[in-house]
Amino acid sequence: MQSSFRKILIGAIFFALTNVIAIFGYCLAGWDILEAVYMVVITIYGVGYGEVRPIETDVMKIFTIGVIVTGCTSAIYVLGGFVQMIAEGEFKRVLGVRRMTMGIENLSDHVIVCGYGRVGRILARELIESKQDFVVIDTDQERLQEAENSGLFVIIGDATEEKILTSAGVQRARVVASVLPNDAANVFITLTVRELNPDIEIIARGESPSTEKKLLRSGATRVVLPAAIGATRIARLITHPSAEDLLSNSFAKTSLNEDLGEIGLQISEITIEAGSPFAGHALKDLTLGTLNQFVVIAIRHHGKVVTREPDPDYVIKPGDSLILMAQRSAVPKLKEKVARQEIYYRGARG
Repeated sequence: MQSSFRKILIGAIFFALTNVIAIFGYCLAGWDILEAVYMVVITIYGVGYGEVRPIETDVMKIFTIGVIVTGCTSAIYVLGGFVQMIAEGEFKRVLGVRRMTMGIENLSDHVIVCGYGRVGRILARELIESKQDFVVIDTDQERLQEAENSGLFVIIGDATEEKILTSAGVQRARVVASVLPNDAANVFITLTVRELNPDIEIIARGESPSTEKKLLRSGATRVVLPAAIGATRIARLITHPSAEDLLSNSFAKTSLNEDLGEIGLQISEITIEAGSPFAGHALKDLTLGTLNQFVVIAIRHHGKVVTREPDPDYVIKPGDSLILMAQRSAVPKLKEKVARQEIYYRGARG
């Protein structure tokens, strides 16, 4: 079948040629250009106000009939191309959605993953390795196409809606994992799931520590805070006998940052120079303007000794290096503010 775009293109070309030839034909019959254009418009577009000049010869009558037939046919051909384009797109969308959701109705005791971003992809890989049946819900059709190509069950839609969760089999599922990067959405999903299935296990992701209590009150069985997990992991790596090698080895640090990047985190190190506004202030008083999305994991003293989990009352000294964990998106702004020495302390500005 001819493509809709090609059909539109061919029809448009014939329609344009019909207009040009018709105008030229009337001009040859002795009409001026404005009369010819006016005649073509009222003829092809079906307005039919009447001829500009009397058409008395058989040649002109036949010519005008040809203009009407050719013009209307090419216009209908173009319109048909647009209709085909719309119909094909809608058909493919419906067919694609049906193909994505096929087989979900036969699942039971499965897992529902709400969100197929960084954390969702990692979770999906783990579930595949454990041979656990699961369904992925997301609003991004491109992401879901990628998941479907990997052989996963997927549903396109908003996981906060009851009908979407029902179509994923929430009443038959064993666990729902809400791993969206939006805390409010995770709270709403938790409330909805708990209402639909009071006995299901709900594991929810929280970006902010303050959201943990809200998620638990909303019905979550367990709450996972990626930032806290990342901080704990970094602390353990630093306190390991090979911590110095890890922190001094650029390849090892890059590898660690790649792993942390999958949950949106990054490890960075800032050396305090003499005269720095950091020096002489306690860790607990330090904040970078509105950028509070960081944790001091350890302090390296003069490039050698590493102190893990430093005391909040520790006074920063010149030569210390602060080993920070921050949200990956905040690191460039964090470094920029440090470079500009736009440092704030709680209750004072330095």
